[in-house]
Amino acid sequence: MNILRSGSQPSAKGPADWFTGTVRIDAPFKGSGDARVGGATVTFEPGARTNWHTHPLGQTVIVTAGLGWAQREGGPVEEIRPGDIVWFAPGEKHWHGATATTGMTHIAIAEALDGKVVDWLEPVAETDYARG
Repeated sequence: MNILRSGSQPSAKGPADWFTGTVRIDAPFKGSGDARVGGATVTFEPGARTNWHTHPLGQTVIVTAGLGWAQREGGPVEEIRPGDIVWFAPGEKHWHGATATTGMTHIAIAEALDGKVVDWLEPVAETDYARG
């Protein structure tokens, strides 16, 4: 058993190559040995969001606070709230983040395939984001 104590790891700023706006990443975790699972708690300030991206084995997002938006390619922008669990299928192009006026925090969980967890793509266009 391994317990990662709250506050034992420093917060990190979400890289501009992967996010638009102010994003904080806390408590990153990953399995050890043959385990492939990993994740983190991610907080998006109003207007902040991920770039479009995919995950080779999919991703689970559990909203813990605030109000957010998520969209898969070709689908509508969906509102997500605390307690909502969002599953993105393997290879599904998508983005997620805060609404334009309200911040959002979620726990993001994904598995690695051959050491790769995510493929980061282009930023979400303002016109696509504004449809939320």
